[in-house]
Amino acid sequence: MNEKIKNLLKFLLFLAIGLGVFWWVYKDVDTEKITLALKKANYFWIGLSLVFAFFSHYSRALRWNIMIEPLGYKPKSSNAFFAIMIMYLSNMAVPRSGEIARCGVMHRYEKVPFTKLLGTAVTGRVFDFIMLFILLAIVLLTQFPQVAQIWKNNPGAAEKISNLVQSVPLLIGISVAILVLAVVLYIFREKLVQLAIYKKLKETIVNFIAGVISIKDMERKWAFIFHTVFIWVMYFLMIYVTFFSFEFTSHLSILTGLTIFVMSSFGMVFPSPGGIGSWHFMVIQTLFIYGVSNAADAAAFAFAVHGSMTVFIILLGVVSVILLPVVNKKQAHENN
Repeated sequence: MNEKIKNLLKFLLFLAIGLGVFWWVYKDVDTEKITLALKKANYFWIGLSLVFAFFSHYSRALRWNIMIEPLGYKPKSSNAFFAIMIMYLSNMAVPRSGEIARCGVMHRYEKVPFTKLLGTAVTGRVFDFIMLFILLAIVLLTQFPQVAQIWKNNPGAAEKISNLVQSVPLLIGISVAILVLAVVLYIFREKLVQLAIYKKLKETIVNFIAGVISIKDMERKWAFIFHTVFIWVMYFLMIYVTFFSFEFTSHLSILTGLTIFVMSSFGMVFPSPGGIGSWHFMVIQTLFIYGVSNAADAAAFAFAVHGSMTVFIILLGVVSVILLPVVNKKQAHENN
């Protein structure tokens, strides 16, 4: 199958999933009331949230460069930023495709080995997961009754977790199969090392590991830590300041903002472009717990915040796609 057609089918599939969830979330909400709430919104605060979004994206680009430097390369900040925005744009089309896209961009314009870049991307995501886990721990310690209520109101989510637990025997079976394969490969290792595919695979793995462990050789470790924390502070502020856009959320506390931010982050895990539908669901359900009982108000808030972030990412992503070859062509001409 043609690669372009395959990618188009993937995009249509994930888009259909996202739109299906979005429709399910909004199907019983009065659209006229949503429109009225949107008309009353103060969009200055939503605009400010996008400023924080820009800071977070640029900080992520700078952090990535810090991780790449130990590999012997010094990418331009502009290229790193364009690659990050193209990553987000790619995720809007096909979930989880962004990491490949941003590494491909940097490989093309900065000549850094792709597998090394992928290793740094994985390491960066590990630290992002650690930050999310810390924030989740804070939420559970301070807002456990509220979070528990969300699960009680949505037994389907609890059922999914139960199914995951029940799949432990399957995971054990897979682990055993991997162990058996490892033993077979060890027995026939002398023949395998002579194969060209083995040498290529080994090179790929070595480069990937080099990217993953590049953090241990970083000279600017404190800068890396600063950017990691800064990125997530900006993420939180993106959500919190939007409370002031609507009268019915303006009274909500910082801890409420943190809870909504963490819960919405889990909504982004669902395989829909940009968290369409699933992000809205998590935000709306969390708002219900904190006293925003009017479904139209909660739906309007989720629609305005997610919609503005989505449009912002698409615009910056498209601009990055356009400027990337232009900027690099200009710089290449100046160097010559």
